Amino acid sequence: MNNNDYLVKAITKDGSLRAFAINATNTVKTAQKIHDTWSASSAALGRTIVGSGLLAAAELKDDQHLTVRVAGDGPVGGIIVDADAQGHLRGYIQNPHVNLPLNNKGKIDVQRVVGKNGSLSVTKDLGLKQPFTGQVPLISGELGEDFTYYLAKSEQIPSAVGLSVFVNADNTIGVAGGFLVQALPGATDAELTKLEKTIKELPLVSQLLREGNTPEQILERIFGTDQLKFLGTEAITYHCNCSKEHFADLLATLSDKELNSMINDDHGAEVTCKFCGKHYRYSEAELRDILKQKHTK
Repeated sequence: MNNNDYLVKAITKDGSLRAFAINATNTVKTAQKIHDTWSASSAALGRTIVGSGLLAAAELKDDQHLTVRVAGDGPVGGIIVDADAQGHLRGYIQNPHVNLPLNNKGKIDVQRVVGKNGSLSVTKDLGLKQPFTGQVPLISGELGEDFTYYLAKSEQIPSAVGLSVFVNADNTIGVAGGFLVQALPGATDAELTKLEKTIKELPLVSQLLREGNTPEQILERIFGTDQLKFLGTEAITYHCNCSKEHFADLLATLSDKELNSMINDDHGAEVTCKFCGKHYRYSEAELRDILKQKHTK
């Protein structure tokens, strides 16, 4: 699996903590190419994609999926990422062309591009009648801390989230990845304090990935070798499930006046998917069919 993105799941041998680590380099590379993001936008979108993948692995199963929305007051605007239990991820960012000077640590200033004022919300479709949404205010804008805060407040789970994207000088993605560690009911305060100290001293995930570390090795850097029981891996891909049928259903939600205007004035319609950039063209006849089916329903 060396050339492909994947996520690894593990639990400590004493059963007190569970952990996930992900290499999402190619997934974030795909997002960067689709949206032509510049460095600051790439880092913000990339971190949100990595965080969403970790969250999905920790919280979803079977056909469940979730949507993460980051709404900050920074120049990149809103960020939306969809993730499912099969490792499929897709996302987009409102303003892809944002480049800012590096922060005082010489890193991309994600906090400034996302903004500190706003919210992070997670909508989970668990196959029940209504999707459930949990929302927290942004506390940092760095996103790793914001995902951590979401898990603590909305899910009541003490967690640590590390997210990292390295952007090359030409705006392409060097590496992207992250980790999520969660306390299970048996965790002691001493274990959590030790873990917190280790994570604080840990190099950036992007640095570890650039040095050739695998997701397994990243978790071993956090917990030590021979402390973990690995539970399995999952392939991670950028995957958009849009279709002409899906957008036809959305067009059917428009008013008759809007649809008739598309038929009579525009002589057709074109819809572009925000997640993957695919274009779907609808002829006058297809729009009439959508209008007819709308009334039949």
